[in-house]
Amino acid sequence: MDPRALEDFVDRHKRLFVLTGAGCSTNSGIPDYRDNDGNWKRTPPVTHQAFMGDEATRKRYWARSLIGWRRFGQALPNDTHHALARLEANGRCELLLTQNVDRLHQKAGHRQVIDLHGRLDQVRCMGCGVKSQREAFQHDLESVNADWLAVDAADAPDGDADLDAADFASFIVPPCRTCGGIMKPDVVFFGANVARDVVASAQDHLEQSDGMLIVGSSLMVYSGFRFAQMAAQRGMPIAAVNLGRTRADDLLTLKVEDRCEAALAFLL
Repeated sequence: MDPRALEDFVDRHKRLFVLTGAGCSTNSGIPDYRDNDGNWKRTPPVTHQAFMGDEATRKRYWARSLIGWRRFGQALPNDTHHALARLEANGRCELLLTQNVDRLHQKAGHRQVIDLHGRLDQVRCMGCGVKSQREAFQHDLESVNADWLAVDAADAPDGDADLDAADFASFIVPPCRTCGGIMKPDVVFFGANVARDVVASAQDHLEQSDGMLIVGSSLMVYSGFRFAQMAAQRGMPIAAVNLGRTRADDLLTLKVEDRCEAALAFLL
């Protein structure tokens, strides 16, 4: 493949709809979920139904998150995020739709971003709907789980940590301070649907675009893949940067199998 093929693709399209995934953030120290064949690298993440229906699942989730947040919350944008922010600054990005929940695109200065799956830096009460900062909830978790403060574990995707052998029975999950309800990260767990207004807003931007660029995603989750389907149905050219296969391989105009930061270095 011509090494300038991606640069030429970007040059030819003035209003790119950019869709990003976990591959954008691996160089910031955040592990991804899938291997080069699109298969799970580890046990699939918690589902919405399990989290809401089982106290033991919530204890396990928040105990692991207590450990994982320490590093996840300090993650910084890498060259991929900066390259895409530069693309927007140059007036070439109609919208960046990210499947990531780490807010690193925004930290890099990207302005027009839709967080398709929500944001991990907020928590939401499932009873009264009040939202608060994840950092504040971290303090609440630490204050009632002093025995866990010395625990450490390897990072897992999305602020999780590998603590499978631990006993979570004694872990305390603080309730909502307002109504006593269940506190949940403000993200879309597997088994839940993306809000209709979020999908509609992204679709509106897609219709204003003249090309689609997929960066660091296998698109194995339908919530992201559907936008590649929409673009293809509109006859829109689609380029993808991803190590390994994607669910949209047969829809692509161009595919670059390289690390995201290397493939997009021409934008910096």
